[in-house]
This record gives sequence, structure tokens and C-alpha cells, in this order.
Amino acid sequence: MKDTFIHKKAVLGNNISIGNGVTIEDDVFIGNNTQIGNNVTILSGSRIGDNCQIHSNAVLGGAPQDLKYRGEYTLLEIGDNNIIREFVTINKGTISKGKTCIGNSNLIMSNAHIGHDCVIGNNSIIGFSVGIAGEVIVQDYVNISGLTAIHQFSVICEHAMISGLSRVVKDIPPYIIAAHEPLRFAGVNAVGLKRKGFGSDKIDELRSIYRVLFQEKRNTKFALEIIAEKFQETLERDKILNFVKHSKRGILKGFEL
Repeated sequence: MKDTFIHKKAVLGNNISIGNGVTIEDDVFIGNNTQIGNNVTILSGSRIGDNCQIHSNAVLGGAPQDLKYRGEYTLLEIGDNNIIREFVTINKGTISKGKTCIGNSNLIMSNAHIGHDCVIGNNSIIGFSVGIAGEVIVQDYVNISGLTAIHQFSVICEHAMISGLSRVVKDIPPYIIAAHEPLRFAGVNAVGLKRKGFGSDKIDELRSIYRVLFQEKRNTKFALEIIAEKFQETLERDKILNFVKHSKRGILKGFEL
């Protein structure tokens, strides 16, 4: 391992592969069967789970790019079975949340950036050169296409898909496609939902709910009242209602029929 530096206080699991030019600082934990490519930098405060692939030139656990950071002790926590491609940067937390968290089984493509105090769920795809600002929440089974920029404090809900080159400045509700410029509702994520086992009846239900919310001439409060009254109580209906009601940034716009 030419020019590789591993601090003696770093804790490494079993069967780890480490390439050339790697730097692993102290106060780092790396789980079993993780593969680390050439010239990767893993900085103090990083916690990485089992069976991850970290490709060349990724930098994990770097200092937050935030002026309120004063060198306080914070963490980056990465779960199991993640694929982190070339030149990805993921910063650790600030005093705001104390840590940046990446869940399990995510694919983070090359040149993507995930800022301080973000929470990324499970089974999501973050496309190449996606820029995620600080304190963003990305829930499970989200697909963010390449070159998308996401404003700080935004929330992207589960099973959503965002088209490439998008500018996300509002919250994204579950189960939808967000596209166009400015970004707006572009339909239910039917293909993605079918792949995850959602049946045709459930997808039709979601289409009907979002028709009330996004495609008819009603304000959001009135639309939510209609949805609560008109549609049978289901897990998906309630997730939509709760997410929209509690959105702090407000949700993206729809279009009229």
C-alpha cells in the first residue's frame, strides 16, 4: 500500500481492502468487508459500516462548510452496504445536529457532495455531481438524478424521483416525480413504485390524491381537507397528509388541469 497512512488509533474490521495513497485518521471506525479505493481520505469522527465500497479520491468526514462550525466534536455515520463512487465528499456535522448520517444500501455517484448534518435514509440513489446543502433530509427509496442542487433544510420524502439538472428549494412529497424548471409536480413515480411492489390500485389511489392536491384549483389547506374526507384512511394517504401539513419550507408547486 504505497504512501498509505493509517493512524494507529483507527479501528478497522476484518477483511478490509485498502488501496494506495489512502489516509485514515484517528477516531475512525470501519466495519468488516469494506473496500477502500486509491487516494481515499477518511477523517476523524467517521464511522463506516460493513460491506461498503468507497471508490478512489472520495473524502469522508471533512470539516463542515459552514461558518458556524468552530471545530466542535462531531461525527459522520455511514451504514452498511453503501457504494460511494469517485470524488464524493461527505462532511460531518456541526453543533446543530452533531452528525451527518447516511443509512444503508445507498448508491452515491461520482462527484456528489453531501453537506453537514444531512440525514440520508436507505436504498436511495444520489446521481453524479448532485449537490446537497446542509441539514437536508432524504428519506428511503429516493432517486435524485445528476447535477441537481438541493437547498439547505429541504426534505425529500420517500419514493420520490427528481429529474436531472433540477433546483430543489421546496420540500418534495412522497411517491412523486419532480421535474421541469421551475421544479414542480410531474406525476406519480409509477415505474419506481411498481419496482418496489406497489400494485396498480395503490398507484391509482396516489394519482387521485395528488390530482386533488396539485391539479385542481384549490389552496393547499382546502385540498388536504378534501383528501382527508374523500379518501379512505391508508398508510400512504396519511403519509401525504402529514408530510404536507408539517412541511416547514412548503412543498413544490403543481400544475392545473
